[in-house]
Amino acid sequence: MTSSLRALSDAPVLAHVERGGFIESVHRGTAVITAPDGTVDFARGDPTAPCFPRSSNKPMQTLAMVRSGLRLSEPKLVALTSASHSGEDFHREGVRAILAEAGLTVADLQNTPDLPSDEQARNEWVRAGNGPESITQNCSGKHAGMLATCAANGWDTTTYRDPAHPLQQAMADTISELAHEQIASIAIDGCGAPVMAISPVGLARAFGAIAAAAPGTPEATVRDAIRAHPEYLGGTRRDVTALIRGVDGLIAKDGAEAVYAVGLSDGRGLVVKISDGGQRARPVVMAALLRQAGVTGAAVDELGKADVLGHGQPVGAITAVGF
Repeated sequence: MTSSLRALSDAPVLAHVERGGFIESVHRGTAVITAPDGTVDFARGDPTAPCFPRSSNKPMQTLAMVRSGLRLSEPKLVALTSASHSGEDFHREGVRAILAEAGLTVADLQNTPDLPSDEQARNEWVRAGNGPESITQNCSGKHAGMLATCAANGWDTTTYRDPAHPLQQAMADTISELAHEQIASIAIDGCGAPVMAISPVGLARAFGAIAAAAPGTPEATVRDAIRAHPEYLGGTRRDVTALIRGVDGLIAKDGAEAVYAVGLSDGRGLVVKISDGGQRARPVVMAALLRQAGVTGAAVDELGKADVLGHGQPVGAITAVGF
């Protein structure tokens, strides 16, 4: 805990919040690029101090499910098991499909009830007279996949969130393997499932390995599903969806507390962790890190745009610094 706290507190400033030419706030953070062999190519801050990647761990968790025998009828459903989805209609339909293929229902979900995270989907859901439910919470795809994996193996579906459950042990082993390091800590994520701490450099290694996986491997199954159906990983109006669509061969996953992980087709990995958890700085810094890695284009430019508003009009911007 001490090393993690120090890394967050001592991290360099990676973003300025400017209003009318005046620096109003700053965001500290850690950023790292790993080479295809897993070594550090570029870093700001200490990328070896552990953090909770939160939902950025999900592609690795999906990989553990696939390795453990999860077989779904369509790649879009595989992408949904890695999702922090927006709660749109097609997300909910996909969750029901995953459960139905395993002989389960939404009553088996144990993730925390919530409203859709997408504003438009949330308004439509509430206008229809609905309240918080597990299926509309952003992690329901992952929980459906975990339940389906349990069903495929004959594992208990009522205790699947227990860190000692065979499913969670398989996930911990897979995360540790891809990160090339031991799990530093285990806690409970917002959805009720375990969240496992690794370092930003370990997370970058993992994403690079999945993005560059050989065809026919379980890693490629996860990679190809995310590439083909990024709207199931995120949502119609999400920056992670637009980034995956806009950069050939790239996979990505955003996470709570301002984590962003990217894997490139050549095996490089990129990770951003904003120290204060401020999501507004996350895409801006990732866009700068992508440019640092030589990745450019309209999708990267759009990711890096973050206006500061005054009376509804742009009066400043959030900008990355130190790249």
